[in-house]
Amino acid sequence: MCCAPTVFNILLEAKAHERRQITTPVEILTGGAPPPAALLQKIEKLGFHVVHAYGLTEATGPALVCEWQKRWNKLPAEDQARLKARQGISILTLADADVKDPETMESVPRDGKTMGEIVLRGSSIMKGYLKDEKATAKAFRNGWFFTGDVGVVHPDGYMEIKDRSKDVIISGGENISSVEVEAALYKHPSVVEAAVVAMPHPKWGESPCAFVTMRNASAVEEAEIIQHCRRNLPHYMVPKKVAFMEELPKTSTGKVQKFQLRAIAKTFENSSENESCSARKIIYYSTEQLGNAKTLPIPESGADSCFISSLTVQFWGWGGVGGLVIKKLRC
Repeated sequence: MCCAPTVFNILLEAKAHERRQITTPVEILTGGAPPPAALLQKIEKLGFHVVHAYGLTEATGPALVCEWQKRWNKLPAEDQARLKARQGISILTLADADVKDPETMESVPRDGKTMGEIVLRGSSIMKGYLKDEKATAKAFRNGWFFTGDVGVVHPDGYMEIKDRSKDVIISGGENISSVEVEAALYKHPSVVEAAVVAMPHPKWGESPCAFVTMRNASAVEEAEIIQHCRRNLPHYMVPKKVAFMEELPKTSTGKVQKFQLRAIAKTFENSSENESCSARKIIYYSTEQLGNAKTLPIPESGADSCFISSLTVQFWGWGGVGGLVIKKLRC
């Protein structure tokens, strides 16, 4: 079977009466989004054997696969999950795959640290975008197809995605991988899902803003999540804001719609509420769910165990895309 990493969360959070014992290991292919190592470690404990692949429509499906090495079986489970979270090496039908500096077209060092853009070439790569010469010209250079994914190459030749180029957070001149921050958040025992986007910052330009869903209506506070990140990340990568959500906005295939989260993060900028209050919970409604706003299940203030000092409703919309955000603030 195959699925996006978000399906793993559904399986892990299943109620007791929904669970079945897996007696024989189930092979499962995952892709569509970088799976956090902590999530892979948890799902394999249920009896699933995960194969991680990376691809895109323009490459006619899978382009990279995290080919498992037998010697890795001797490593601790945490290290195995970290290795499996990498996107891997090119498949046989692909002529070549690399990570290059988009400015110089030089391959990045195989140090697992220097970031560049993942590029592909071969007969399985598309010829171009239909009736869109501008987009086609932008996607190809010197015979290479530029994926738009930022990654690194490890000493063993395995590639690892660090972010989508448009999702990289630039804070005070430092490039921050939202994927790395999300991986740290997933290590917290109460975090079910996490997504990190750029939030405008008056001093640093941008700063990380984390959106999380919690296990069993956890009463974990924002300060605890931030402290957890401080123990697992360099100081400049620690989120300046953590917002709790009932559910992250996703596509029909389970991919988190970060452009919608970025729109929410912008509402935190220069907000006087954030000076004295922390957002305990954010409930997101997509445009499709809006309909008549009077019929939306807006929660009562007494629905939370915490004290609710105010309830604010915000709406934004552009180009047919929009959403309603309900912020329950606790001072």
